[in-house]
Amino acid sequence: MDTKIATAKSKQHVARSRFAYSMGAFGHDVFYALLSTYFIMYVTGHLFNSSNKAFNNHMILWVTSIIAVLRIVELLVDPLIGNAIDRTNTRWGKFKPWVVGGGIISAIILAILFTPMGGLSLSNPYLYLLIFAILYIIMDIFYSFNDVAFWSMIPALSFDSHERDKIATFARVGSTVGGNIVGFVIMPMVLFFSANQNGGTGDDRGWFIFAAIAAAVAAITAVGVGLGTHEEKSLLRENKEQTKLKDVYKILVKNDQLFAIALSYLFYTTGITLVNSMELYYFTYILGDSRAFSILGGLNTVIGVISVLTFPLFTGKISRRKLFYGSVSLLFLGLLIFAFAGKSLILVLVGAELFFIPQPLVFLVVLMTITDSVEYGQLKLGHRDESLTLSVRPLLDKFAGAVSGWIIGPTTIIAGMTAGATAATVTAAGAAKFKLVMFLAPAILILISVFIFAKKVKLDEKMHAKIVAELEKTWGDHLEDADSDTPQPGVTDITSPVAGTLVNLKDVNDENFASGNMGKGFAIKPSDGKVIAPFSGTVRATFSTRHAIGLESDNGIMLLIHVGIDTVKLRGTGFISYFDKDQHFDKGDELMEFWDPAIKKAGLDDTVMVTVTNSKDFDIKLLKDAGEKVTTTDIVMEVSKK
Repeated sequence: MDTKIATAKSKQHVARSRFAYSMGAFGHDVFYALLSTYFIMYVTGHLFNSSNKAFNNHMILWVTSIIAVLRIVELLVDPLIGNAIDRTNTRWGKFKPWVVGGGIISAIILAILFTPMGGLSLSNPYLYLLIFAILYIIMDIFYSFNDVAFWSMIPALSFDSHERDKIATFARVGSTVGGNIVGFVIMPMVLFFSANQNGGTGDDRGWFIFAAIAAAVAAITAVGVGLGTHEEKSLLRENKEQTKLKDVYKILVKNDQLFAIALSYLFYTTGITLVNSMELYYFTYILGDSRAFSILGGLNTVIGVISVLTFPLFTGKISRRKLFYGSVSLLFLGLLIFAFAGKSLILVLVGAELFFIPQPLVFLVVLMTITDSVEYGQLKLGHRDESLTLSVRPLLDKFAGAVSGWIIGPTTIIAGMTAGATAATVTAAGAAKFKLVMFLAPAILILISVFIFAKKVKLDEKMHAKIVAELEKTWGDHLEDADSDTPQPGVTDITSPVAGTLVNLKDVNDENFASGNMGKGFAIKPSDGKVIAPFSGTVRATFSTRHAIGLESDNGIMLLIHVGIDTVKLRGTGFISYFDKDQHFDKGDELMEFWDPAIKKAGLDDTVMVTVTNSKDFDIKLLKDAGEKVTTTDIVMEVSKK
């Protein structure tokens, strides 16, 4: 009975944690959409509404320039933020104080920024600019604390990689809905709360009330993450190294494939961000129907969720390069239709949606390539720089947001889309200038991105599989822990890590293992998917594909457990890891688990290979013959120091 109660409570805790974290992702992206896409609309269209048009334009240029400069400066602060979070140690955990505190403070300040600060923007504009700059950088820094802590806390929510994947999936759905639903509700709500409709643009009151509601959602869901989740404490997460911006640049320079995909993505994301940030302007000042923007927001919300849930279908059947080129082609088709849609709502929606649909797929290609560049850099440079490598993409997104905001300010001035303007007041020349920036400039940026991708990005699935295979051969040479144990005298009994039927290593269908290049050992045709520790020791090597694990016993035996042949192609599908690199384990602990049907469905061999990679230091004796059935308690091999 007690066991059933404990299990029920555990399930409730897991469900609560998933819900709280997914809602946190929802609120997090509501805030981000408001800040990155719609705040600039408020600045250019409502913040400065005096009778002096030259003054209004001058102030818009000042504010958009301040935002751009501060966002670029904030990029220099980002690594310091990560270090501060790493050093945090409170009774509530490492991440939650920053998620909650950062979420509340940034939300309050953002709501304040959606006001003229009691008329200060007109009565004392330069004092306003000073206060604005101070509040904006404080808001941006606390948002970054919230952002970095929120997305970094997934590993702290569970030791089970399968559960982590589920949490991440729920979070991606929450963030997709949150980021797109703002577009669905913004103009109806702004106009509902506005005292003056102003030709479909709303007024200060409407924009502030909407911003306050969105900020409240962000703050409340951040508090929900604090109350609804629990951080698992582990010495593994005590980061002993500090990330520095110069280290990110060093990795970019030395890892040529990371640099290539980063440069390609920089041009791509700048172009995409520019178009996405100008869509509401198009609906408001060219189409003349800001409420219709809700239709696009609704479509994006639904299609965005579908895209998140169907990612595996694309990645399993279409190569990355084909997926990238196909997605960009569809994106260009959408951009072309959008550019010549004029005032046709149907064509605008078709073009905008075709432009939006491929974006998650391109993002996936970039994310997978950046992730794979971790192993590429490990092989090339001799050390693994996972956190530094994965920090590159968010920096590029922030830079793109800063640049697009900087461009939009002058564009709206030239096009005549500032305070007091409506679709009726925008001239044909102004609309043409606006379209050049919204469509031609992004098209050029995206073409440059495609050219760089085609010429410089060589890291694909096949290349990554070869890299992982090479790392498997030499993983013992890449140990980052200089204090790893040297082989000790004595005899160590090695039990079978999986249950099944023994196979001679020389008979497996993998030349590296069959030839002895990977060391002496044995193989097993598995009857069960649980991988059990054959001795006590430390995890010394893990792979992003989770198909293999490198162990070091407490007396210095290096053991590689490799599940299946060519299973790197599955990219982690069907594999669960229970231990991280440098984590100590005891004999009999479950190290990992694999789902055999997933391997067989992919047409791959599920044979598990177990080798001592430092065999030259040991005498190795097999105690059982091929064909015998074994369990995880049966001793299969005896290892002794030479």
